[in-house]
Amino acid sequence: MNIEGNIAAVILGRKGSTGFPGKNTMKILDKPAYEYAINAAKKSKYVTNIFCSTDIDEIIDRRNELNVDIILRPSHLLTAEALFEDAVEHAYQDIKKRLGGKIKYFVILMANAVTINNKLIDEAIEKLEADEEADSAVTVSVFNMYSPLRARKLDSDGYLKPFVPFSAFGDEKTLSCDRNSQGDVFYADMSHSVCKSRCIEKIEEGLLPQKWMGRKILPILNKDGCDIDENWQLDMSIRWLENNKI
Repeated sequence: MNIEGNIAAVILGRKGSTGFPGKNTMKILDKPAYEYAINAAKKSKYVTNIFCSTDIDEIIDRRNELNVDIILRPSHLLTAEALFEDAVEHAYQDIKKRLGGKIKYFVILMANAVTINNKLIDEAIEKLEADEEADSAVTVSVFNMYSPLRARKLDSDGYLKPFVPFSAFGDEKTLSCDRNSQGDVFYADMSHSVCKSRCIEKIEEGLLPQKWMGRKILPILNKDGCDIDENWQLDMSIRWLENNKI
């Protein structure tokens, strides 16, 4: 497929994580976590420019070796309270200026999401090229065991109650303990989000909670993808890398 225009990839990661310190730079199968996203973008058939939005010294010092352009994140986007979507928008506007105001597709990657390869990126770009109405194409994994039907929260007395009213699922007679009873449950696993520029230009119109994806979102099926914020996700990511021979 011949695709014209700037297709910019950005890897986002800051060094101040408190939930999982060092998650963006930790060695995973002898490589720093951030290298997996960078290498996937490098191997893409379509990505024309690669950037990294970060304050991580290791990445900044290796920028020539890694062959990435650095976007230095301002201090207000380095706090624990800063929203990921604000860092995405900042990176987009910076890249837009550098590329003369024209970005066709914006590939959003995370330094702590290693369950990614060039095939997933290229599939998303090709699907967007074929669908004018679609806003974005994002990796999703099917986790039926985490159906909202099974979600619970604590009431004021400390008892578990449904997080979502059962009426939201339609006829309650169709519900059961079978984890597949409501069909497949797709989660954006954050391995990538490939967006048309209009998603970022009008980010406030996007669908919560990941507003940068727009509203018409195509699925790119991944299997057991995730970003790493807990130890169990690290184990899951290593298994993904081994299964995909990366």
